[in-house]
Amino acid sequence: MTRPRILLLGAGGHGKAMADLLLTGGAYEVVGFVDAAPKARPVLGLPVLGDESLLAALAGQGVTLAHVAVGHNAQRLAAAGRLRAAGFALPSLTHPAALIGHGARIGEGAAILARAVIGPDAEIGPLALINTGAIVEHDCVLAEAAHIGPGAVLAGGVRIGAGALIGAGAVVRPGITIGAGAVIGAGAAVAEDIPPGARVAGVPARPVQGQQI
Repeated sequence: MTRPRILLLGAGGHGKAMADLLLTGGAYEVVGFVDAAPKARPVLGLPVLGDESLLAALAGQGVTLAHVAVGHNAQRLAAAGRLRAAGFALPSLTHPAALIGHGARIGEGAAILARAVIGPDAEIGPLALINTGAIVEHDCVLAEAAHIGPGAVLAGGVRIGAGALIGAGAVVRPGITIGAGAVIGAGAAVAEDIPPGARVAGVPARPVQGQQI
């Protein structure tokens, strides 16, 4: 049986993680990567074909599926627009070692990595990224291009705005709302709503300015 062919955009660290997901699952034939800075060496044995100028040629060769393997939220969203404009469909991808609860909904182009848990009736928006070992509990709602970092935990009913980033190992209390574009630092404990665009860190999470979190 012929497997559908898929292209990965982005050959960096997250590209490697997505290649691992696809190779482990085996449902797709991965034709390789395109990348803004093409590398000579293959990634997990898959070729880096060149930059995005190849998109039209690849579509002409019958490659109709692609996935944006870029961790940065705004860049992932922009790249998805370019792929759609070039005629590619963007399937959601779920690692076979992830757990998906009954009634969970996963949007176009979203990625659920290994050991992630998506609870029942959770809603994962288009292009959202649920990284390795993250937990998104029941009834959570994630908007477009949100990113839940490795090992982060969203308790039940949390709402995450578009393009927000929840750092590795952060924990968010039940029912909390985190606004669009907010950044939650690694290891933070979020016990109250976070407004759009805010940057918070610590236990409990508090606003921070001018520093990496």
